[in-house]
Amino acid sequence: EKEPCPVELTDIDLVKKLVPERNPFSHKGNFGHAALAAGSIGMMGAAVLAAKGCLCSGAGKLTSHVPACGYTIMQATVPEAMCNIAGENTLQEYFTTDGFGCLAIGPGIGTSRETGKWLQKMMLSVKILLVLDADALNILAADPEFISLVPPGTLITPHPKEFDRLFGSTENDFERLGLAITKAAALNIYIVLKGHFTAIITPMRKVYFNSTGNSGMAKGGMGDALTGIITGLIAQKLLLPEAAILGVYLHGLAGDFAAEKFTRQAMQATDLLECMADAWKKLENE
Repeated sequence: EKEPCPVELTDIDLVKKLVPERNPFSHKGNFGHAALAAGSIGMMGAAVLAAKGCLCSGAGKLTSHVPACGYTIMQATVPEAMCNIAGENTLQEYFTTDGFGCLAIGPGIGTSRETGKWLQKMMLSVKILLVLDADALNILAADPEFISLVPPGTLITPHPKEFDRLFGSTENDFERLGLAITKAAALNIYIVLKGHFTAIITPMRKVYFNSTGNSGMAKGGMGDALTGIITGLIAQKLLLPEAAILGVYLHGLAGDFAAEKFTRQAMQATDLLECMADAWKKLENE
């Protein structure tokens, strides 16, 4: 305990200290305004899950930027969120990020050429904290020079295959972690490398291994929910990597409650989001 170490395993005692306070006299404006750019034709489910994850994090407001094909879906399934149309079947129209605390891009946006051009314009103009996930990472991986446009301080949340497409294949998890540490420092970004014991890696080469979660979470949509949760925490003015540490822990803890209730085989991402309240209660009452 007295020796300095670049690697730490998160536990509930550490995570409880990161939970943002909610003053009894506060209003929604005190808890941030998050922005989410997500969805395309046939993949609006990812946008819905990310939006619900963001709202479950405690964020005061959320504006979802979606293509017109998904506007009715978002308004019907996530009525708590505001909605802006930024394209027809894919995201193609630029929007300003003024007034937002954090912008997440990626869940279900597809990898079309038009969406790639749109993503490049957004990255070059964004002035707030940025979270990139899913198809945003796949777009970056398609052009080796694209990764250099990612703003310093950005958080990316790849699973192992997305990481390999971005930075190259490795022989095993140990080598992949070493490469992630190197890339986080070189690019001055934060990396949430998803998996069993998800690793939160900082530009300062510090690594936090998460201690919650289970194999029932190895299903589609889980990463979209996580992106939303972390985005909502950043919008509430939590600093990186604290927002990532708390978000990943909550996500895994909700997954553990979902596994107990629905079984690891049957649980889905929507079940995990339903159990976010149980995860928050656990942190508040422990």
